[in-house]
Amino acid sequence: MTTEDIEQAIQRLTPDELARFRAWFEQFDAERFDQALEQGAKAGKLDAFAEEALSAYRAGQIRDL
Repeated sequence: MTTEDIEQAIQRLTPDELARFRAWFEQFDAERFDQALEQGAKAGKLDAFAEEALSAYRAGQIRDL
C-alpha cells in the first residue's frame, strides 16, 4: 500500500469514520512521539538540554510563566 493509496482511502471515509480515524491517529502519533522521546532520554540525547536548563536555573536566569 502506497501513501497515495492511504490518502485516497482516507478521502473516502465518512465524517464519523474520519473522526474515529483522527482520534486513533492522534493517539498513535502521541505514543510514537513518547517512545522516541523516552529512547532519546535513555540514550543521553537530552542531557545537554537538561544541563542547559539547570544551569540557567542555578544562575537565576529563569522567569515564572
